[in-house]
Amino acid sequence: MELFIDFLFPEHHPLTRLEGGLTAAASSTLNMSRLKIAAMLKGSDRRSIGRSDEVARLVLKEPRRFRELIQCLWDENLVVRMRAADASEKVSAKKPRLLDRHKAELLGLLTEAEQIELRWHLAAMIPRLHLTAPEREHAVAALHRYLNDRSSIVKTCALQGLADLAGDDASLRSSVKQLLEEAVQSGTPAMRARARNLLKKHAV
Repeated sequence: MELFIDFLFPEHHPLTRLEGGLTAAASSTLNMSRLKIAAMLKGSDRRSIGRSDEVARLVLKEPRRFRELIQCLWDENLVVRMRAADASEKVSAKKPRLLDRHKAELLGLLTEAEQIELRWHLAAMIPRLHLTAPEREHAVAALHRYLNDRSSIVKTCALQGLADLAGDDASLRSSVKQLLEEAVQSGTPAMRARARNLLKKHAV
């Protein structure tokens, strides 16, 4: 019966060929890959990640476009910057070595960023980099400043970032442990919950 329906109405078949021999699904993928990433991330609602998940999937399939995505962190549109940070974090969680070519720029942005969405995503990404001792000191100093941010999310992500850095550097563990213990006592609810989990999980 299904074959008969496909014969009568071929345009409804999922593998229907379009002009140029492409299937509908392949055509959609091709059109998406031709779009500029910045255009895909545009919007006006800071409460929505828009198409950032779609962009992350695209870049995971086409890693050469990671540079294009990273450049969006400096876009003049703050929503594009926010969504680019979200997508970059998701991509780097699966392919952290894509970050390495952009280490200098990201460390600079870690210091300069004022936008809260950039800050919390950078706090997650920076510990994924292969850092020299001076670079790690730079990152630690920036994340300490983030602990004074007005955003509870930024402060919570800064704690996570510091704990992640301490996981690779024994010299940081004592000071980070003290920070986490202080957060358990006097941090925001989100900071207290994250600090308790980090103290249990990592025994920092």
